[in-house]
This record gives sequence, C-alpha cells and structure tokens, in this order.
Amino acid sequence: MSQIEISNIEYLVIVGYLVLIVAVGIVFRKFSSDTKDYFIGGAKGSWWLVGSSAFMSAFSAWTFTGAAGVAFESGFSVMIIFLGNAFGFFLNFLFLGPWLRQMRVTTFPEAIAGRFGEATRNFYALFEVPIRILYSAMALYGLGIFCSAVFGYDIYHVIMVCGVVVLFYSATGGRWAVMATDFLQGLILVPLTLIIAWLCLSQLDGIDGMFAQIDAQGLSDKFKMINSAELFAGAYTWGWASAMVTKGFLVFNSMYAGPRYFSVKDGREARKAAIFASVLFLVGGLVWFLPPITAKLLYAEQVVGLAISKPAEAAYAIASINVLPVGLIGLVVVAILTATMSSMDTGLNTNVAIMIKDIYPKLVRRFQWTEKPETVLLGYGRLLTWIMGVLVILLALQLARQEGKGIFEIMLDIGALLMSPIQIPLIWGLFVRRTPWWAALSSIAFGFTVSVIAFLNVPLSTFGFPVEATWTFQMKFFGVLAAGSLGFLLSIPFAPPKGSPHRIRVDAFITNMKNPINFRTEIGAGNDSAQLQIIGRFGAAVALFIAAMLIIPNPPDGRLAIAVLALAIGGISVLMIRQGAKV
Repeated sequence: MSQIEISNIEYLVIVGYLVLIVAVGIVFRKFSSDTKDYFIGGAKGSWWLVGSSAFMSAFSAWTFTGAAGVAFESGFSVMIIFLGNAFGFFLNFLFLGPWLRQMRVTTFPEAIAGRFGEATRNFYALFEVPIRILYSAMALYGLGIFCSAVFGYDIYHVIMVCGVVVLFYSATGGRWAVMATDFLQGLILVPLTLIIAWLCLSQLDGIDGMFAQIDAQGLSDKFKMINSAELFAGAYTWGWASAMVTKGFLVFNSMYAGPRYFSVKDGREARKAAIFASVLFLVGGLVWFLPPITAKLLYAEQVVGLAISKPAEAAYAIASINVLPVGLIGLVVVAILTATMSSMDTGLNTNVAIMIKDIYPKLVRRFQWTEKPETVLLGYGRLLTWIMGVLVILLALQLARQEGKGIFEIMLDIGALLMSPIQIPLIWGLFVRRTPWWAALSSIAFGFTVSVIAFLNVPLSTFGFPVEATWTFQMKFFGVLAAGSLGFLLSIPFAPPKGSPHRIRVDAFITNMKNPINFRTEIGAGNDSAQLQIIGRFGAAVALFIAAMLIIPNPPDGRLAIAVLALAIGGISVLMIRQGAKV
C-alpha cells in the first residue's frame, strides 16, 4: 500500500469543516473595534474559551504524526510528552497563570520592557517575528509532507488551502476568531479521540487484551514507559523523560507563555483556564497512545507498507481508518489539519501584535510619523496579518521544493536549540529581581553558545564527556538550560543598587504582576453571553452535520460511534446556548 485512500464522503466532511471556520472568522469580525480586541480579545475571554485555545495552540500535526511514531516504536513512552504538558499547565493553575494575566499587557515584549528594559524588549520583538514565520512555515510544510505522502494530496494544495483558510479567519476575526476556532476544533477533537481510543480497545479486547498482545508479540521491553539507552539511541530514557517534563515547565511557565492568558478576564479566570488545559492534556496523555499501539499490534504491515520516509508517523491515521466508520475518517484528517492550523493562527495573531504594539511605535518616534488612531491601527493589523500569512505560505511552498526529511525532528531541535535559550531568562526573571538590565541578554548569549556547539555537532568528548556520548535531545536541552541559567545568575553581582531607576521599574513590574485584576473597573462589561451563544450555535451546526452521517451505510458499531460523537458535541453546545441565555 503506497497511500491511504479517502472517499468522496470524507472529502465533503473536510470541505464542510473548512467552510465552517471561515464562517467563524466572518461572524467574529464585529467583535473587534480596536487593537486590544483584535490582539487579545479585549481581555474579555471566558476561562473555557481561553483554556481550550491554550490547549489547542500547543498542538501541531506532530501530535498525530511524530508523537504517534514514538508510540508505534516505543509504546507508552509518548505519554511523558503529554503528561509533561499537563504538568506545565498545572503550575499555571497554581500561581503562574494569574501572574501572566496580571502583567496587564498586549504582547510579551511589552512585559519584557517592564522587567528588563527597552533594549531587551527590542531584541525579543525583532527576534520573535522572523522565528514565528519560520516555525509556522515549517509546521505547514510538515503538514503538507504528511498529507501528501499518506493521503496522496498534492503538497502544494495542502499548504495553499490550509494556509489561506487560517489566514482568512485570523485576519478577519482577529483573536476572537482564533479562540473560537480553537474551541470548536477542541470540541470535535477531544470526543473524537476518545471514540477512536474506545474503538481501538474494542479491537484489542480491552486493556487486558492489549497487554496480552504486547506480551505475545515480544514487545514488553520496548513498550516500557522508560527504556534503556541501548534500545532507542538514548531516547525514551529517564534523561529524555526529565528533559521533556522540564521543557514543558519552561514552555508553559515563562513570560513567553504570557499571550496564552492575556485574553482572559482576570487572574481567577486564568487559573480556571490553566486547569482546564491541564486536564485536557492529562486525558490526552491517557488515550492518544492507544491508536498507534493498536496499529503496531494489529495493522503493522499496513503501516510499514506505506511509501514514506517514516511510516511509523502514519500509525494514528492507519488505526483510525481501520476502526472508524465512513464519515468520521474525514474528521481524523480534519484533526490533523487543524492541529497545525491552531498553532499557526495563534502565531500569526501574536506576531502582528508585536509588529503593531512593539515595533511600529518605535518607527513612529524614530521617523517622526504622525500617530494614527485605533481604527487605523486596527486596519494595519488586518493588513499585516495578510502579509505575514502570505510570507508563511510562500516560505512553506519554497521548503516544499527542497529535498527534506525528518521535519518533525528538525522542529524538536528548533525547540531545544533556538527557542529554549530565549525562554530561560523569561522564567528566571519572574523570581529573581536583583539583576542588571542585561541579565536576559547574557543568559541568551550563554544558551546560544551551547546551541551552536550542538548544532555543529562538536564531539562531547571535547568537553570531558566519554567518547561514546552523543548529542541526544536531552543533552542538547539540558546543556542549553544549564548554560542559559548560568548566564543569568552570573549577572546578579552586577545588579544596580536598590532605589536605582532599573530596580524601581522591576519592583513595580513584580508588584503589578501579583496584584489581582478588578475586571469591572479595569476592563468593564463582559460579553460572556455572546461568547456562549455564538460558539454554541456553531457547535450545534457541527453536531447536526455529524448526525447527518447516520444516513451513510455503516455497521451498527459505526453508527453508534457517529451518534455518540454527535450527541457529545450537540449536548455541550446546547448547554452553552442555554447558559448564554441566562448570563
């Protein structure tokens, strides 16, 4: 088998969903009257909306491909990735979520200015824009590679269609459309993945049957959650697991993660959003590994028979197609598409916010341009979203013309070598006040030094490690973490005295960050009712669309799966509409 064949019904499902999220962008256009609405939803987002958006924006196609490949090869080790994310969001719930919201800013470079000063803000703003473009383009390119190889789609069509759809609703509806589409994607994704897991377990005769199959096929040693270094070239060991959990802590708990909560109403709602995202990742960690393990146990020949560079990355899709009824298979394709779209839309919105709020004002002052009113800046924001989106699509198309393999491993390395160095000082800075203004830049310089050494693959024996030591993921991550932390902590003796302008600004920043928000006095009236009713109606439309699939010829188990999914989505949507009427 060279590719997975998709029926016309599944194509109809995919097209129907893409039309839906375009409609979301059009409907939520009216929610943005100024740049604050456009970039952070006016800081009026309800906890369930912001929490689901935080959950979905942490995804990419890697969740259903690269992570599935990990589960196919090593079984339960993949749980650590999701449990690490759940741990990171749980710490947000304990205290960091409210802190991030209470910074009272629109962009994270704006928060950096309060903590480290304008020079550091300028670095982050100028660094972040091209990096987000690159990261989004690579995610879109990776999605194109997978869909082209597995489903037979034209890679250029995947990049163009998905890119333009994301671009349209992001540019039209701004942050409100991003959060609404993220919620709808999660509303479909969570029950769908639970149904797939249930159907897979049915094929394996339950949990006991799964473990019996693992034993019978001699996979017990490979499928341990923690493996020996000899099995997978250093991956899936205690060191790898520690790096994954620590990375989850770093990614979700530094100032860099602030935009996840800038849209929520106040610190209390931020805490709810964080625990909601944490629970979703905890549930995901317990069920997402089941389909690729099922593929390993029951459909291994179909997986390895695919003519792609890493067949294991198609394990989730193969298992889903074997257990799902006609109609719902299209939703699996939708899940894979939207996993990347959710991270891309958040990246676009964040990038344009930095352009308008951090870079443009400096250009105005530098060239003495006339300051523009909010309505004009809102128009600039929409225009820049289109420009940034087109750049992402063009870069992804250019990457598609190159010979490339291992895109998901490359993205993991980008996280360890390129993103970690800039995140490290942004978590230290929340707890250590006594530093000079250049502490973050020092940390970044130290961290990037290790990144360059690892990228150039300088032998670890050069630094006193055993000759057989190699640059595994955990070595790269912990090396960057140690160096970046050292660079930050070494700056402490050079901190200016208490009472200096820098220390006064830092103290004011920390005090403000820990001061609870009074929503009524600081923001004003909310729009909870509109959020619930409008998104609830879109959810009800999705439920009706799925329920219509009951007319498609399917076996009884297949019809039951469709009915359960439609009832789950419809039930939640009706509750939202009714609650919205009461607010």
